[in-house]
Amino acid sequence: MFSDIAPDFAGPFLTTTGVVAIAEIGDKTQLLSLLLAARFKKPWPIMAGILAATIANHLAAAALGVWIEGLLEPRVLRWVLIASFVAMAVWTLIPDKLDDDAAPKAGRWGAFLTTLVLFFLAEIGDKTQLATTALAARFDAVLVITLGSTLGLMLANVPVVFFGEALLRRLPLVQVRYIAAGAFVLLALAVLLAG
Repeated sequence: MFSDIAPDFAGPFLTTTGVVAIAEIGDKTQLLSLLLAARFKKPWPIMAGILAATIANHLAAAALGVWIEGLLEPRVLRWVLIASFVAMAVWTLIPDKLDDDAAPKAGRWGAFLTTLVLFFLAEIGDKTQLATTALAARFDAVLVITLGSTLGLMLANVPVVFFGEALLRRLPLVQVRYIAAGAFVLLALAVLLAG
C-alpha cells in the first residue's frame, strides 16, 4: 500500500525541498536568521520560531496554490506556472538585503516569539513562499508541498542559526543564486514539456 503512495509523495516532496532549500540561501529570511542568532544566542527557541512561522506561512501558501489550481483551467494554469517559475528564476538572481526595520530589536518577547513574528512577516511575499504556492498548484498537494518547503527552508536556516557568519562567508552566493535560478527554469521547462 505504501508503494502506491510513495511515488506521489516522493517526487513533489523532494522537488519542493530542493528548490526551496537552494532558493533560501542568501534570502532575506536567512539573513534574518543570522541576525536573530547573533542577537539572542539561543538557537533552539530561534529554530522553533522559524519552524512554527514556516509551517503556518507555507501551509497557507500551499492551500492558496491548490485553490488557484482548482479555479483555472489546465491550459491557463500551465502558462501561469511557467511564467511564475521563470519570474522566480529572475528574482532569485537578485541579491536580498535585510531592511534595518526588519532587524530584531531588544524586547520582552524573547527569542521564540520575536523569531515567530519577524520570520512569519518576512516570509510573506518572499520567493520561497511564492514557490510554495506555485509548486502546490503544480502538484495539487497541500501537505506534501508544505512538508517539503518547510524542510527545505529549515535545511537552509539551521546551519545559519548554529554556525552563523562563518558559514555565510564561505558559501559562493552568486553560484548558489544561479543554481536556484536554474532549478526554477527547469521547473518551467518541465511544466512546458508536460503540457
